[in-house]
Amino acid sequence: MAELMRYRSSDEDSGRWHDFRFRPGDVVISTRSKSGTTWMQMICALLIFQRPELPASLPHLSPWLDWLVIPQDEVYARLAQQSHRRFIKTHTPLDGVPIDPAVSYIVVARHPLDMAVSLYHQSGNIDRERLRQLTGEPPPDGPPSPRPPLRQWLVDWIERDSDPRQVLDSLPGVMWHLRDAWQRRGEPNVRLVHYDDLLADLAGEMRRIAAWLGIEVPGDRWPELVEAATFARMRQRADELTPNSAGVLRDNRAFFRQGRSRGGSELLSAAELAHYHRLTAELAPADLLAWLHRPAGTEPR
Repeated sequence: MAELMRYRSSDEDSGRWHDFRFRPGDVVISTRSKSGTTWMQMICALLIFQRPELPASLPHLSPWLDWLVIPQDEVYARLAQQSHRRFIKTHTPLDGVPIDPAVSYIVVARHPLDMAVSLYHQSGNIDRERLRQLTGEPPPDGPPSPRPPLRQWLVDWIERDSDPRQVLDSLPGVMWHLRDAWQRRGEPNVRLVHYDDLLADLAGEMRRIAAWLGIEVPGDRWPELVEAATFARMRQRADELTPNSAGVLRDNRAFFRQGRSRGGSELLSAAELAHYHRLTAELAPADLLAWLHRPAGTEPR
C-alpha cells in the first residue's frame, strides 16, 4: 500500500485512519468543508435504512473519524458496534485514507467560491472557546482580529497562497483534494458527485448513487426518501442531523444556511472572477475545471 499523506490541523488528524479496520461494503464520504458532507451522509443514511426516520442522530450513525473533538477509541468503538452498512465522514483527501477495493469512496465537489462563502458564514457560527476546550488548543495571545466583510474576505481567500497540505480549506487545498479524486475517477470504487447536480436533480442523483452502491430501493419508497433529503426538510431536522453533539456550533439551523449555487461568483467583479479562473487553471487540469465550473448535469469523464 502506498504511504498515506498525513493531514493535521487544530481539530483534525488524518493519522486516525491508519489503524482503522474496514469492513467490506463500508462507505467513506470525503469532502472539503461546506461542500455537501452532511447532505451526502443523509443520502447514504436514507438509502441504507430506507426510511426517513433514522435510528439515531446522523453524527452518531456516520461518525467523523478524524475529528479530534471525539476521542479515537470512542469513534472506533462506535463503528465496531454498528451492524448496519457503515458510512463514515472525513474531510481528508483520498491520498490520506487507506484505499480498500471492498470499500466505496464518495467525493463531493462544490464550486470553490460557493464553498468559500458557506465557510465564511460557518466560521461565524463556531464557538471557538468551546472548540479549544475540546481539542486542548491553547487560548489565543490576544483578542481575535475582526473579520472583514464577506466580499473582501472572499477576494483575500482567492489570493491567499497557502500550502494545500497545511490549509485544506484554502483555494489550493480545495484543488488538491479534488485533483486527487479526479485522478481516481476511473476506479470502480470511487465516485465524484457534484453539489450542483444534487440541487438540480436530487431524485436522479440518489438513484444513481444507490445503483452504484448496489442498494435496491422499492419504488414506492423513493418519494419519501427524496423528500427527506431536500435541503428544506433537512434544515427542519437540524438538531438531529447537524454535527454538533459536542456543542461546538452556536446555532444548528444556521448550519443549513441557504444551500444555493453561484452565490460566490455573484460577489466578484468581472476582473476578479477572471483572476480566480486564472489561478485555478494553475492548480487543476482543464477537464476537472470544466466539470467543476460547468452547468449541472454533466457527468465526469
